Amino acid sequence: MRYVSTRGQAPTLEFDEVLLAGLASDGGLYLPETWPIFDARDIRSMQGMNYAELAVRVMTPFLGGRVDEADLADMVEDSYRDFTHSAVAPLKQLDSDIWLMELFHGPTLAFKDYPMQLLGRLFDHVLSRRGERVTIVGATSGDTGSAAIEACRDRDAIDIFILYPHGRVSEVQRRQMTTVPSANVHCIAVEGTFDDCQDLVKAMFADTSFREGARLSAVNSINWARIAAQIVYYFHAAVSIGAPDRPVSFAVPTGNFGNIFAAYAAKACGLPVDQLIIGTNSNDILTRFFETGTLAMGDVHQSISPSMDIQVSSNFERFMFDLYGRDGDALSSAMTEFRKDGTLSVGDNLHRTARETISAARLNDTETMAEMKRLLGSTGELIDPHTAIGIAAGRAQMRQGGAPVIAQAAAHPAKFPDAVETATGVRPELPPHLADLHDRPEHFDVLPNDLAAIQTHVRQHISLQGAA
Repeated sequence: MRYVSTRGQAPTLEFDEVLLAGLASDGGLYLPETWPIFDARDIRSMQGMNYAELAVRVMTPFLGGRVDEADLADMVEDSYRDFTHSAVAPLKQLDSDIWLMELFHGPTLAFKDYPMQLLGRLFDHVLSRRGERVTIVGATSGDTGSAAIEACRDRDAIDIFILYPHGRVSEVQRRQMTTVPSANVHCIAVEGTFDDCQDLVKAMFADTSFREGARLSAVNSINWARIAAQIVYYFHAAVSIGAPDRPVSFAVPTGNFGNIFAAYAAKACGLPVDQLIIGTNSNDILTRFFETGTLAMGDVHQSISPSMDIQVSSNFERFMFDLYGRDGDALSSAMTEFRKDGTLSVGDNLHRTARETISAARLNDTETMAEMKRLLGSTGELIDPHTAIGIAAGRAQMRQGGAPVIAQAAAHPAKFPDAVETATGVRPELPPHLADLHDRPEHFDVLPNDLAAIQTHVRQHISLQGAA
């Protein structure tokens, strides 16, 4: 298993090299050269496996022999041992056609824990074997940061810097990052939007001198290893309700497109998926693309679903790579045009292919709160705003007589208590391990949306002693 860049100019790498590289040197994102295929017999053999066993089975082909399967099994078992539900990612049936996959049973109460807990251990494993050290930089719209910090805190071979938009994440999301006292954790509140944070991270990777001097790596969804770990829960959910003998559909709230791309990858690997459905909030660049065939940037609007307050979705480039027939040069030209003009039209044929692959719906804040209230009244389930968008999109886009839709509970409602209480009248409580979160001291720096200032801050705080 080897990996190629979406821009077509970076070297082809092995899994461990992709893990440490994060972003490709040509500015693209890494993808498998070919998708591994699980046939019906392979998928049927997964029935009865627990989550950890299934994770090893699904991820092993992506590692290409660069991590021993027994070592992977140990890391997977350790990653999910302390999740608060024995099924790790349990399913609930909401009605005759819609199921809910709960992805908030990890330490930071969001789906990002599922890949991040494993990713931190993979970094440790590879770095200790190489005798190297890395500096992880990442941007977050809310949940990636806390999950990444939890996975990387106190690890000897890692310094981690997380950029988040100042004043644009929920208080719980912010405190889950800023109250971690570990010396290797650095939180930076950027005076700008998530897209600004994401652009700063990409610019640091594009600065070759800085990238090599600081030994940069990434844990957000530009890192292929994170997507690979997310593919697992799609196989888990589908097998749980009858795959391969029963096809399924997935409805996913999306901002940076990584979560739904993992579902797309699962389908590419042979999982019998009928529909892929995304839900967006008022930052609806992706919904507009699937409706019109034009990717058109707009202003970022603050919403009650802040993890989706994004206009430029990094992982969409991976989807576009396949849409463009894996032509790196063509895609590179298209993405250059998009970043220059803020708009990109793919033409009728590619638009038709895109619409056949993914359907989309949008909800504004009022509609999101109405869905939260409706679901509580009809099922007793208290959900967060992001989950509400995914469920409503799935219900709106599911085909008559089609496969059952598995929607994602992407975060625990207690991560967004104000929005949940406003919508439902019920204020969700944090789980016991986070009950004192609002009493813990915070540690963070507020910096301008300026690359030089961010780079200077990173240089002043990294520790490369012991590096090769």
